Amino acid sequence: MENYKVLVIGGSRNIGYYSAVRLLALGATVTFLLRSPQVFEQDETIQTYVQEGKARLIQGDALVKNDVRRAWSEAQADDTRPVDFLIFTVGGTPHFSLTKGFTVSPPNLVTQCLVNTLETLPSPNPKIITISSIGLTHASHKLLPLPLKPLYSYLLPAPHKDKCGAEELIAHCAGWKWDARDSAGDEILGVNWTNRVPDAGELKGITVIRPALLTDGECRADVKGKGSEAYRVKEGDLEGSWTVSRRDVAHFLVEGVMRHWQEWEGKCTSIAY
Repeated sequence: MENYKVLVIGGSRNIGYYSAVRLLALGATVTFLLRSPQVFEQDETIQTYVQEGKARLIQGDALVKNDVRRAWSEAQADDTRPVDFLIFTVGGTPHFSLTKGFTVSPPNLVTQCLVNTLETLPSPNPKIITISSIGLTHASHKLLPLPLKPLYSYLLPAPHKDKCGAEELIAHCAGWKWDARDSAGDEILGVNWTNRVPDAGELKGITVIRPALLTDGECRADVKGKGSEAYRVKEGDLEGSWTVSRRDVAHFLVEGVMRHWQEWEGKCTSIAY
C-alpha cells in the first residue's frame, strides 16, 4: 500500500484513527479532515508522519461542503495521481438521556457529512469504505443476540437512525436493494437528497463494514498473531454478533478490505468475534 493516497474523514479517534496509523506504517499518505487538528498535538506517532510529509492535517468540518471539497483537493496535492481510497468513519460524541437513550447533535451528523462527501467526489472516483453497525435494519436487528436487542432498541435508536440514513445513501448510489421500512426519512436524509449525490447505481467501488458492539480492546489479530482468524466476517448479516474491538475492525479494514479489494468491493460485510 506504499504511496497510496487516502482521505480519512472521522479519523481523530477510534476506527478511523487506528486504520490511518496502519496505513501510514505501510507507506501511505493520509490526509485527515479534522475539526480540531490540535487533537494530534501530543500524538508522537502522527507528528512523526506529519514531519515526514506523509500525514496531512486539514482543519475543517465535514458538515461544511466547501471544507470537504478542500480536503479532496489537499489529498490529491503534489502530483496528478488521484486519491486511491476514502475511509469514512464519522461519528459524533453521544449524550445520554433517560427518555431518548444516546443522542448526537445534529441528529443527522453522519448522514449529512456523507452527503457532502459524495456530492464533492473527485473524478475518477476513489474507492470508498464506510463504517456502519450491525442491528440497524429490521433484518439485521432480528439476528442480534437476545440480550442485546433491548440495548440497541432503547439506548441506540437515534445514532442508529443516522447511520441507517448513511447506509440508505450508499445503497442508492451503489444500486443495492433497500427495504423501505428501514428508510431514515427526510429529517435525516434531507429533502431531495437524491439530487445531491451520485445517480442510482453509479458508484461501484464502495463497501460498508458493519461491526458488532464496539469495544476498546486490543487487536487480537496482532496480539495473538492470528490475523483474520481472530474475528469472523461475512457478507450481509452475521448471527451471534456480540462484540468486536475497534482495533480489530481497523485491522480488517486495512489488511482485509484494502489489500483484497476485489473480494470485498460492492459488499456490505459484518464483523464480530
